[in-house]
Amino acid sequence: MTGLSIGIDFGTTNTVVALAGADGPAHLVKFPAPEKEVFAFRSALSFYAPPERPNEREVEAGPWAIEAYVEDPLETRFIQSFKSFAASESFTETQIIGRRYVFEDLLSAFLLRLREHAGEDLAQLPKRVIVGRPVTFAGGSPNEELALTRYETAFRRLGFEEILYSYEPVGAAFFFARELQEDATVLVGDFGGGTSDFSIIRFTRENGEIRSTPLGRAGVGVAGDAFDYRIIDNLVSPELGKGSSYKSFGKILPVPNRYYSTFARWDQLALMRASRDMREIRKLVREAVEPEKIERLVEVLDENYGYRLYRSVSALKEALSSQETAQFQFAAGSIDISRQVERGEFEDWIAPELHLIEDAVDRAMSDAGLNAGGVDRVFLTGGSSLVPAVRDIFYRRFDASKIESGSELESIASGLALMGRERDLTKWARGA
Repeated sequence: MTGLSIGIDFGTTNTVVALAGADGPAHLVKFPAPEKEVFAFRSALSFYAPPERPNEREVEAGPWAIEAYVEDPLETRFIQSFKSFAASESFTETQIIGRRYVFEDLLSAFLLRLREHAGEDLAQLPKRVIVGRPVTFAGGSPNEELALTRYETAFRRLGFEEILYSYEPVGAAFFFARELQEDATVLVGDFGGGTSDFSIIRFTRENGEIRSTPLGRAGVGVAGDAFDYRIIDNLVSPELGKGSSYKSFGKILPVPNRYYSTFARWDQLALMRASRDMREIRKLVREAVEPEKIERLVEVLDENYGYRLYRSVSALKEALSSQETAQFQFAAGSIDISRQVERGEFEDWIAPELHLIEDAVDRAMSDAGLNAGGVDRVFLTGGSSLVPAVRDIFYRRFDASKIESGSELESIASGLALMGRERDLTKWARGA
């Protein structure tokens, strides 16, 4: 493994792994997933206790975890987006089929399954790994030191002896900086599932090497997942009874909004079937002013349509990135929700998140002590960077000729792997 470097972009939604040799481009590790080969490995876990072996745990990760959960949601504990708990002091452990798991256990279980599914590519690992980390971890009061300590424990269990961390947008910056032909001050925006992060870096070339000076950074704990929930909350939940009423003792009362907050996480929907809320929802069918809507809600929960709903939402968001108008279609069982959606309507829904993202960009610029004229290039990466309203944040501030994007899912991991070739890695990455 001499001369091989590895970069891991552990994301809220997807995890990407890249390897780089002594020269040439980095290559992405690919996984033979059930539907098709992928390099973006879903950051998800499933746990299942086989009836014939109740003391054992079948653990799966990535697309295999989703497959196991969809097949048997009531008997499978499914966890996704668990990166969002990394810096949370309030998250101490979770009980899964009678066994205690702390965050480190979840992450190491995920990494071990990811390695197994990678096959030969990750059969032998180098001693050092460069891991991407967000500028600002998700959560109300994130504890950065706690998150990195948890990361450290999990990655050491995989066999790594030296674990270095680089800000995710810096990994993307390194990937893009290879194409720079002259010194430049670069703003990198990285839009993931749970966080939007920004770094401003000064790149210079000396003796054939790229040198960097960090100038400013900022981040915010909203991104693509929040956009998805806005679509569901505005487009789907009203068809399932949100905003409607029911009759109780001669009074007309609003259906509780809390029934719909669970739609922020599709994997949590199946858990409602055994909850007190579910008993109340079933009762509402008889009392609702519009019972057909509550009946749809019951069907969505009883039949575990969460993943299908998530895919319909993702398809709409992707379509609106390239079209002014797109058709939303969610059909499952007796439910058929179909409507044309204007891009402007979607942008109105996500306006609160767009405002938070804009504030983070401004904070990064302020941290660097720069105005728009002081930035030479802007690199945008991550799936939500394709949303036109997100891109407009930058087009309003910078000349269009300065803005570039591409390699939206692979740039961070590839950049992390490529920076492993550097003789002085302290310019780019550091230990916990």
